[in-house]
Amino acid sequence: MAISYPLALPTQAGIAKVRLIANDVVAVSQSPFTAVQQVYKYTGQFWEADITLPPMKRADAEYWISFLLKLNGPYGTFLLGDPNGGTARGVATGTPLVNGGSQTGNELITDGWTTSQTGILKAGDYIQLGTGATSQLYKVLDDVNSDGSGNATLTIWPDLRSAPANNATITVSNPKGVFRLASGQATWDISEAAIYGITFGAREAL
Repeated sequence: MAISYPLALPTQAGIAKVRLIANDVVAVSQSPFTAVQQVYKYTGQFWEADITLPPMKRADAEYWISFLLKLNGPYGTFLLGDPNGGTARGVATGTPLVNGGSQTGNELITDGWTTSQTGILKAGDYIQLGTGATSQLYKVLDDVNSDGSGNATLTIWPDLRSAPANNATITVSNPKGVFRLASGQATWDISEAAIYGITFGAREAL
């Protein structure tokens, strides 16, 4: 059977720990004489993750091992989000949509929220733009309220990858992005007690 990417994570045993890493590409040069710095922010911003699975028996581990092998190293992709961030801290009600095309940068103008809500989203909440292979994961950086028409402007990280279409859906429940393995090697440990240990690194697929 042909493998269709992006894959969903196996549900067996769950995840013990995820270390999320937010990368900004910034160049810094410093004068050797005055120690004055020059700093330039490039457009590169991307997520990385280190994933640790709980100790498990073979019955569960083989699903994860098969998942890793299906990815063929960094070739294939999978969907990943913050396992503790699937539910927003804010109210997050309504049917949120992108309000206007051609948007760029780290602000996203939106509408369709429940009207006049304080804390419609809160700092640290996640949103997803796109679906499937086009899924993109963003983090909201400030508390935001909806106005009397259900509009809200979100400050997000990373900057918008591309201009989303007007009225594109904004996902606030279990948001995810598309990732690929950080290495071409899939590894797992098997203990004397037949307990499997699996860890792997991932990087946002750009």
